[in-house]
Amino acid sequence: MNLKTLSSYVFLKPPISKMLIGAFCMAWLAFVSSCGNPDSAPKPRKTYTREQLLHANEVDSKRESDDINAYVARHQLEMKNSGTGIRYMFLSLNEKGDSARMGQTAKVSYKVYLLDGTLCYSSDKDGLREFRIGEDHVESGIHEMVLKMKTGDKTRFILPSNLAHGLLGDGDKIPPRVPVLYEMELISLR
Repeated sequence: MNLKTLSSYVFLKPPISKMLIGAFCMAWLAFVSSCGNPDSAPKPRKTYTREQLLHANEVDSKRESDDINAYVARHQLEMKNSGTGIRYMFLSLNEKGDSARMGQTAKVSYKVYLLDGTLCYSSDKDGLREFRIGEDHVESGIHEMVLKMKTGDKTRFILPSNLAHGLLGDGDKIPPRVPVLYEMELISLR
């Protein structure tokens, strides 16, 4: 580096102490200016009564049930209602198959769709699924449906969100508060 370059570098760069003082002053100014701002104060949380929450849940459940009914009608599906909100139909029955019981381990093939037709999960890609009926952590509606099946049965069913992934979704492909459509075959029981 020559003398001219060195001198321009020294004079153009402020000393570090001035930079630190400037940064401190900017931070102090930001802090002080926010202290007197009433908009920055935390807002009180709105509280709801038990009755208001129950009513909101009933309204949401009714809307979701109407959406499921519209899907079934639009696709002209002859589905039964389980009483818990699951709509289901058997695609094929195996009269000679073993009936599923609580505590058994079920192996199933499956496809999971949103009602708009989006394929979310498939055993073709993700592999067969095994779970202990009534015990393992899978959507509660799946436990209910597999108990209606025999090995070799194929079914199509729609789980309302409260029996699927609920208020939070699955954190990946299934959004919060949406029903899901399953196509499932009970491969084996043990």
